[in-house]
Formats: sequence, C-alpha cells, structure tokens
Amino acid sequence: MHLPEDGVLLRIFVGESDTLGGTSLYRAIVEEARRLNLAGATVLRGIMGYGAASRIHTTRFLRLSEDLPVVIEIVDTEDRIELIIPFLDRVVRDGLVTMEKARVIRYRHGQDEV
Repeated sequence: MHLPEDGVLLRIFVGESDTLGGTSLYRAIVEEARRLNLAGATVLRGIMGYGAASRIHTTRFLRLSEDLPVVIEIVDTEDRIELIIPFLDRVVRDGLVTMEKARVIRYRHGQDEV
C-alpha cells in the first residue's frame, strides 16, 4: 500500500476499561480500522491523565489504576480516515477524538523494495 505524503493523524482518547460488546473499546476500534483497511493503527497506554470529568487516572494510586488513559492513533489519507468516523460517533461515549494533518515521511513494510 502506498501512502502519500499528505496524510491525516486521527487520535482517539478513551479509558482502558471502556468496552463495546464485551471487548475493550480500543480493540474494537483497531479491529474496525483493520476491517476498513486503513494504513495503520497503534494503541498507547498512558501512565497518567484526565479528561472532561477532570478525574485524574494514574498508575500511582491502586484504586484508580483500573481505568488508565488509552490513545489509539490511526494514520491514512483524509478520505480513508473519514470512513471510520461514523463508527467512532456510535461507540465513543466518553472520550475525545481529534484529527490533524500529518506529513508521511515513510510508510513501508520491512520487505518492501528500497
């Protein structure tokens, strides 16, 4: 798959304990991105953060460590990213979704020709 230099970075901020149909929400989002054949997705687990409710989530306090912040990053072209937006509108109940321009420097598999 070729990815042009002008790409888009989609970030979805949710809680680690958020679920959808018995599976983690971040897993469901990545699986939907894969089903849509988007260029790539990565899940990042935060060690501390807060959101709209202003409640701090951190690994430092055992009582709060069950719902750490999670960020899902997806990169592709804007028109391809738009394909997942209706799904996110349905499934992200508490969280934040952002989109920004991204300059793609390199996108290739280790076996791609140089």
